Amino acid sequence: MKNIALKVTGAIFLLVALLHLLRVIFSIEVIVAGFTAPIWLSIFGFIFALALALWMFKEAKK
Repeated sequence: MKNIALKVTGAIFLLVALLHLLRVIFSIEVIVAGFTAPIWLSIFGFIFALALALWMFKEAKK
């Protein structure tokens, strides 16, 4: 059961990483409560989410 939970979590983080990458590639503007999120924030989000996804998949293999 633990492996399934780790794989699902890894897939969710991978999806988030993909969405951040698509935002960077297509320069999609994101406005939250009147604040425009800069593109560099999605670059950081992509790296962070990808690292978490890889970590979850690695832990699922153990």
